[in-house]
Amino acid sequence: MIDVLIAGAGPNGLMLACELALAGVHPVVLERHATPTGEPRANGLVGQVVRLLDRRGLYTRLSGDDNPPHPQPSFAFGAFPLDLTMLDDNPHYVLGVPQAQLEAALAARAAELGVDVRRGHEVAELHRHPDFVEIKTSGGTTLACRFLVGADGGHSTVRRLAGIGFPGVTNDLSVSRTATVTVPATHLDPDTGGLLAPGHDVVAPFRHTRTAHGLIAWAPFPGRPAILSTTEWPATPATGDDTPMSLAELRASVARVLGTDIPVTAPDGPGLLRRLTGGNTRIAARYRDGRVLLLGDAAHVHPAIGGPGLNLGLQDAVNLGWKLAATVQGWAPPGLLDTYETERRPVAERVVMSTKAQSALIGPGDDITGLRELFAELLGKPEVTGHIAALMSGADTRYPADPADPLAGHYAPDLLVDAGHGPTRLAELTRTARPLLLDSTGAYTGTAAPWRDRVDIVTGPIQGTTATALLVRPDCFVAWSAGDTGTLRASLTHHFGSPR
Repeated sequence: MIDVLIAGAGPNGLMLACELALAGVHPVVLERHATPTGEPRANGLVGQVVRLLDRRGLYTRLSGDDNPPHPQPSFAFGAFPLDLTMLDDNPHYVLGVPQAQLEAALAARAAELGVDVRRGHEVAELHRHPDFVEIKTSGGTTLACRFLVGADGGHSTVRRLAGIGFPGVTNDLSVSRTATVTVPATHLDPDTGGLLAPGHDVVAPFRHTRTAHGLIAWAPFPGRPAILSTTEWPATPATGDDTPMSLAELRASVARVLGTDIPVTAPDGPGLLRRLTGGNTRIAARYRDGRVLLLGDAAHVHPAIGGPGLNLGLQDAVNLGWKLAATVQGWAPPGLLDTYETERRPVAERVVMSTKAQSALIGPGDDITGLRELFAELLGKPEVTGHIAALMSGADTRYPADPADPLAGHYAPDLLVDAGHGPTRLAELTRTARPLLLDSTGAYTGTAAPWRDRVDIVTGPIQGTTATALLVRPDCFVAWSAGDTGTLRASLTHHFGSPR
């Protein structure tokens, strides 16, 4: 009997597999593709997920930088530039790595942890039993598992076979075109790397630029081919052109959006040519149906503007991982697994709200132009920019907690703890994905001792917070900050079950 079977070896499925393995549960991952596709998808990680990867020891692998991640000085919202240097506490982080590189790093980590990844297998049938789920693959193999997790994308087979609805909206109002391209140096700004478009302002790199006729984005990634994309809103809804996208088609779209031609050619080697018509905004009717759970795009899809997808999905995985492991191992308190949905669904709803708002702000027409003029004035206020930065990064997420506890429910700040060997970053202490009690005085160590089989205790001075003690969940959210021993005992029991 397999404890946890994960359908899908994309970033979310692999991240969940790593979290389960760290917690002592060894899942099996099924992936329908025999080999990684390498298909260009997301071009980077945006938001709190960058700090999350640092706290699992993956940031340096991906960035090549031994230093901790630093906030991004600027970003964009709805094709507006966000000046994040005006913020006293900037929550916004960016890591520019393509999804294929992220998947490779997670696959390597999963292999180190002994995760069983079986490629060339796709779930074809699903049968429920009181104590397990039975699936049959497209190749005819039958497998039984205690829990089945669908991490198999927006067209999730697991979600369909489980009979879980996917309500939302599909539209065909826009057409997006994307390609890897080479642009002559004569059309590149030597100072910024932006596109020089005669009769138009410089098209800044790595952000969306709106014109009266559409949207354009230029991404000159160092060390790999640049990506150029456009979005247009035709006068009549698109009908779904099945002809392959061409570079000439993208060039014509660029000319319509900018009102001038940009000569583009194909880069050496294989490239990306993609046309997308319309889009989906949907959230699953439920994230859990008995022993079947949904993760990442299988649970929610939304416009890609602002790059929130991996920030949302990978944090889903880390939230689910420790709760599912606790349930499998038998120490989960009642209802713990259900909090996966109650905590993560509101975050997905805020992402949907954010992407809808941005989609409205980039739309065509004079009325939208007027709205943008007002919005630009608002972004001059630090409190507005700070609010949007927190929304886009996920830093405004707070899980239900004691309202009298000012830190509980928030993501743990970056801390230094000295347990007798010099200051150690919190990111180094959380790489085991175990619950963690940080106790600067030793006053709470005795209270937590009965939970030592599942909670690590670190005693020593803490820098970076006024709290003298913190109880940190495996997903790096604070469960409790220093109060009396009674509230600590209650929080330990609430989150991590009764002591053995």
